Amino acid sequence: MDLRKLAGRARGLGPLTLGTVALTSLLVAGITAAALGDAGRVAMCLIAMLLALVMAGVLRLNQRMLGLRADHRELRDLRIVLDQTQRRVVSAVERQRLDAADRHRELTDAVARVQRITDRGVRDLRFAVPREVEATVQLFQGCTPRAPMPSSGDYALNPTDLLELLFLVRSRRPRLVLELGSGTSTVWLGYVLEQTGGKLISLDHDPEYADRTRAALRAHGLTGVAEVRDAPLTPVELGDRTYPWYEPAALEDLDGIDFLLVDGPPAAVGPDSRHPALPVVAPRLADRATIVFDDANRKDEQAAIDRWLATTSGLTREGELLGRHAILSYVRSAELATASTPAA
Repeated sequence: MDLRKLAGRARGLGPLTLGTVALTSLLVAGITAAALGDAGRVAMCLIAMLLALVMAGVLRLNQRMLGLRADHRELRDLRIVLDQTQRRVVSAVERQRLDAADRHRELTDAVARVQRITDRGVRDLRFAVPREVEATVQLFQGCTPRAPMPSSGDYALNPTDLLELLFLVRSRRPRLVLELGSGTSTVWLGYVLEQTGGKLISLDHDPEYADRTRAALRAHGLTGVAEVRDAPLTPVELGDRTYPWYEPAALEDLDGIDFLLVDGPPAAVGPDSRHPALPVVAPRLADRATIVFDDANRKDEQAAIDRWLATTSGLTREGELLGRHAILSYVRSAELATASTPAA
């Protein structure tokens, strides 16, 4: 073998390995010389030293092999960790991508819904504004207020509803109107009943709001026609349910009510808050009466009307003309009329 190659390989060995090789070479040379010189004991000692050196080399080699195995295990564990981390990262990125797609789809749907609602609102407003303006003009054509009129809309009846309500009162000329919930409609009804000769009793659960309505009636000079009564909400039992409704004592002196306007209590009081109106007031209705149920387009109000129609004899629903309320007609049956008539 080329000496240059041997020298190159020798330089690649570590100091410990070179020392071991040199020592082994010396021991082999010593053993050979001792054997040739008939120095048996010396040869045996050198052989023992050589064996010890070989054993040390074997132990060293075994230690290196164990180290390599440990390194291999660490590399394998590291590779497993890296693979798991890579899978988790890929999975997280995929989830983020899917979530982003879902959020984008939800946002797109929300924008589309808002656009539809906006378009519908604009369309409804385009038709509602002329209708309400026309109704307002007709209202003031039929009435000349003696003071500024309270605002309509919002919680109060809007002009279209007021126009139909006043038309019904003018055409049916009730003698006693009971209004559940006072406000703008109280003043308008007062003017019409002043013309037709009827009387209005309005109940309100809110003392502050009732005072405002009473002040408006005084300003318009309608206190002789319309009266606002404080009627705080109290538990009213009907069947197996209890409802928050106006204090029934506020109705004790009323009889022969031939027009009932249901515009309270407000929906915020609780579900089915207006259902007790007919069951409580029915004994005080005239033999023939008209019932106007405001906000009849709402779910609770529709349910109340359906229950009334299903459980009240002589109650029918008329066709609506304008606005958002239902018109009901009540005719007391002959048996009930006879039972309610005092004996001579």
